[in-house]
Amino acid sequence: MFVIFGASGKVGRVSAASLRNAGHAVRAVVRNEAQGEQLARMGCEIALADLTNPASVARAIEGADAVQILCPVPMGDAQPGSTMRRMIEVAADALRANPPPHVLALSDYGAELDEGSGITLLFHVLEKQLQAAVQNLTLLRAAEHMQNWARVIPVALATGKLPSLHHPLSKRFPTVAAQDVGQLAADLLPGEPRGIVSIEGLRRVAALDVARALSNASGREISAHEVPRNEWPAMLLRAGLGADHAQLIIDLYDTHNAGRIDVEEGVGERRFGTTEFAEVTASMLPDNAAVVN
Repeated sequence: MFVIFGASGKVGRVSAASLRNAGHAVRAVVRNEAQGEQLARMGCEIALADLTNPASVARAIEGADAVQILCPVPMGDAQPGSTMRRMIEVAADALRANPPPHVLALSDYGAELDEGSGITLLFHVLEKQLQAAVQNLTLLRAAEHMQNWARVIPVALATGKLPSLHHPLSKRFPTVAAQDVGQLAADLLPGEPRGIVSIEGLRRVAALDVARALSNASGREISAHEVPRNEWPAMLLRAGLGADHAQLIIDLYDTHNAGRIDVEEGVGERRFGTTEFAEVTASMLPDNAAVVN
């Protein structure tokens, strides 16, 4: 039995589908029944769990041959860092008490950094807690997901300007398609633990490239706009984030722009996805925004 936490997400859904297509039994762990409907149609067993609830997490991993664990940054939480740390503690305790033959944890580029990296620092905590809790561990570190740009596409289409916290606009950085992460996780999960495995796309991109891809996909002129550093807090608060969540993002991009969020050279295995940024960009457009040929 392969247990997939976050199975309704962009990564977990691909992992679950790939494992099912290969004939494996999959237990898809989701927060509510609605999230499990499509997964149930794939033939997955559905388990409901709250990642802050030890009993529900313990039930979800019972009888597992392998577990794919995800501790997401909780949206809409007044203190997302504290809540995610609680999720990590619960997951580590459950896996320590009932260790499966293989645990694969979804992590981030830069997770080796132990201070000042905002959201990425939480993945450092995840890695350290799981390394102390279980022996049979794979840490799958992914570059920034290409799909993250979906958050600002509506603004770009409405204004012709793509806001970017990546400075300068010409700076190239690693990204990866979420589906490539999910597929690699599914490929690794049935095998032996691999330590640290890192994945990014075939080509690094800059904010200028993202704007160009969006222009090509939408048929509209879109230019990249470097959001001034002093405007970040107000912009993030206007987007609906709480002050604590906004600060996690600010700290992350400060670290990113300093060139410190990247693959950890010489550590573990390095893999590359196959999905191009242009393909992901086109898939993120609203139905009425794509170029009509």
